[in-house]
Amino acid sequence: MDLSIRQRSNAKKQTRHQISATALYIILMLLVILFVAPFIWLIITALKDPSELAAYPIHWLPAHVQWGNFSQALTMINFLAYATNSLLLSTIYALLVTFTSAMVGFGFARLKGWGKRPLFLVMLSTLMLPQILTVIPTYVLFARIGLIDTYWPWVLWGLGSSPFLSFLFRQFFSSIPVELEEAAILDGCGSFRLFLQIFLPLSLPSIATAVVLSFTSVWGDYITPSLFLSQNNTTLAVAMSQGYTNTNGFPLNNVIAAGAVLYVIPVIILFFFAQRYFVSGIVTSGLKG
Repeated sequence: MDLSIRQRSNAKKQTRHQISATALYIILMLLVILFVAPFIWLIITALKDPSELAAYPIHWLPAHVQWGNFSQALTMINFLAYATNSLLLSTIYALLVTFTSAMVGFGFARLKGWGKRPLFLVMLSTLMLPQILTVIPTYVLFARIGLIDTYWPWVLWGLGSSPFLSFLFRQFFSSIPVELEEAAILDGCGSFRLFLQIFLPLSLPSIATAVVLSFTSVWGDYITPSLFLSQNNTTLAVAMSQGYTNTNGFPLNNVIAAGAVLYVIPVIILFFFAQRYFVSGIVTSGLKG
């Protein structure tokens, strides 16, 4: 009798578990559709004729696929040159800020010194400061030392580290066992060698996360390049916002959509190769406070 009751109870629990799993799966699929739908609509728009964009009722699919919109997106502006500028700036900044943020995170996680906790709180408080507030003061500063219309601001920003990425590395380094650090110190490792040879190789998930986040922040930035760089040296985001117009100065929305599709390809490729470490880095960054 007891065995039969337990079997029915287990069957009910298994049924509830299956229902919960199915409901969660449906919710996740709806969220995927919600997030993917704008990108799919962008691709559809990129394949339409201009007359279809203004048609009513809305044409959901293009009557005749216009692959020429992509060639127009490449030729109406010097797409490859501006893409090279964006790639150069994004890569330089991503590599520099990842390394310097890892150093700052290592210092807060492992080094001992007077005032470390107050400095850490000051660094965290800067996360609440909107970056747009610092654009004008930074512009005035760089203008006075002659760095406007150069790529040096991005180099200096990279060397200055990032509060968020420093916090991410600090969390990851705090989760590494103390015994590993003590063994390295007994073998004669100094602080910098300990960072380079022990902690940094172990932090591949955090490195991948930092590179992806910092790369995309510069790649997708419009305001800073439009202020700091001239038209010849500017990035792809700025060039696309100004170059896809007809003879009357009106925007060509289908060409803009085609350019936007090409624009996101490098970010998708980067995330495709780093996604495994990226997810792991986000998860492990909160292991220890």
